[in-house]
Amino acid sequence: MDRLLAMQVFVRVVETGSFSKAAQEFGTTQPTVTKMLAATEARLKVRLLNRNTRGFSLTESGALYFEKCKNIVREADEAENVAQLSQTQAQGTLRVSTSVAFGRRVILPLALDFMAKHPQLQLDLSFEDRYVDLVAQGMDVAIRMGKLADSSLGARFLGSNPWVIVGSPKYVRKHGAPKTAADLTQHAAVVYSSVQGDDVWRMLAPTGHTVSAAVNGRLRSNNLSAVLAAARNGMGLAAMPRYVAADSLASGHVLEVLQDHVLPEQEIHAVFPSPKLVPGKVSTFITYLQGHFGPRWWENLPKA
Repeated sequence: MDRLLAMQVFVRVVETGSFSKAAQEFGTTQPTVTKMLAATEARLKVRLLNRNTRGFSLTESGALYFEKCKNIVREADEAENVAQLSQTQAQGTLRVSTSVAFGRRVILPLALDFMAKHPQLQLDLSFEDRYVDLVAQGMDVAIRMGKLADSSLGARFLGSNPWVIVGSPKYVRKHGAPKTAADLTQHAAVVYSSVQGDDVWRMLAPTGHTVSAAVNGRLRSNNLSAVLAAARNGMGLAAMPRYVAADSLASGHVLEVLQDHVLPEQEIHAVFPSPKLVPGKVSTFITYLQGHFGPRWWENLPKA
């Protein structure tokens, strides 16, 4: 027999003063409630109620048991309420994993704004460029770039991450701007080795055809800030996410070249351990993020 259920039934029998009312509340019959109480007394080897034709009264042992049962039932109800609340509201600790550059420039300012709107939430933000096992690392959600592999993880599409090719005004004045992808072979390049590791830049030409160019240069790095700094310093042309170059483009420290060519965009996804019974803090955070990755999202980020 379910001991907690038996306690809950016993408490309601005493509080309502009626076996039949307690039975109605629990969706069962009066004989079933009577049997449950009898089984409890048999297990405890003590009489809890004195019964007569007019009703019942608590024995001394029954009164003590009733008080303890009330506390246990209340604690159980509160535990369930807390669990349900955590499933529907943004509270507790939210553990988020993201890449270094995207995390610092994009997710951090959004996360700080989200925290300001949800004061009961604590944030544990992890910046790593390597693949993170969400379950093993205890992460609630990860922000990932590119197409997702099939898995049992839950995922929500957030938006797209466009790329651009940029160079400093100094470099463009000295070497000219490329007009076609083929022209890139004649230019120095700053290579982002994490994505452009094969030194080949692929893009969609104005004709609608996919074209590519093998590039080379004196500097390569797996850090986007370093790639941007080198491009600003005139070391060569660089392909990078538009959000990385946005401020430098706006200030004129770099110029966009080959504007009529489209580099492949990366999909941005929020990934979480399971698509079922998603905690409220996770679903609320993801919904918030989805509202900030519309067209030209990089121009509307909160300031960190």
